[in-house]
Amino acid sequence: MALQLPVAYFLCTCTVPEQLRQPIASNPSKLLSLLFRSSSGALVDLCLNPKWFGAIPGITAMLHTWTRAMAYHPHIHYLVTGGGFDSTGTWRWPEKGFLLPASTLSSLFRARFKSGLQRLDPKAFAAIPDKVWNIDWVVHIKAVGNGEKALQYLSRYIYRVALTDSAILHHDDKSVTFRYRHADTGKSRKMTLPVFQFLHRFLQHVLPKGFVKVRYFGLHHPTHRQNLALARAALYWQLQQPLPPPPPPSPAKPPLLCPACKTPLVPGQLFRSGALPPSQAPP
Repeated sequence: MALQLPVAYFLCTCTVPEQLRQPIASNPSKLLSLLFRSSSGALVDLCLNPKWFGAIPGITAMLHTWTRAMAYHPHIHYLVTGGGFDSTGTWRWPEKGFLLPASTLSSLFRARFKSGLQRLDPKAFAAIPDKVWNIDWVVHIKAVGNGEKALQYLSRYIYRVALTDSAILHHDDKSVTFRYRHADTGKSRKMTLPVFQFLHRFLQHVLPKGFVKVRYFGLHHPTHRQNLALARAALYWQLQQPLPPPPPPSPAKPPLLCPACKTPLVPGQLFRSGALPPSQAPP
């Protein structure tokens, strides 16, 4: 929320065709990163194009890999500022509340993903049907007001797993029954899967260790925070409004207490995960 600017925002969703889901699931570390690079690069470059508004926007991105039935469906949501900050220090607004055409973004995103996949994994690229590179990839762009509700919607998925405990209706040593809401009708449905098939559906959404699912681009990237502050000041000057006060600092975490005597614990030594101190190491 601290990154938000007093402008209209757009939610842009970039999705790959069904034929690419299995290759991505087989090599998530490289190909999910490629999904980020190809879609974000296409989005930023189109915004920088003078044909649209010719300036760098602020972008917050979040990876999402599951459907409501836990099927593997990798896609990225981008929350994008309506307009951007140009090299002259001016905020440039998009014309008539229009960010950019989804069809153009789809074509550029597809071309960059194709080029990246051919370079990173030639074997996987050779197995992809040619028609994948000729069909329209699904890219959806819609206005979301000041972006606050969209941020709240996206935030639910940051620490959430593909299925909550409350959705599991029954389980035994053979099967698991869970409920989910159908995307088209909105009605609740039930699905029963064999145990190992259920485990596969759930675990395929566990990301590689250290993979970052929330990323920042353009003015929201840490290297552009100074330009973000300048853009904020320029916008409030244009709108003839006073700058809002900075957000309050995060409250300090309470100290860890000994469960027995309630005395604050003092760090004595740090160990790597799985490592033992020399005194406890096996001979």
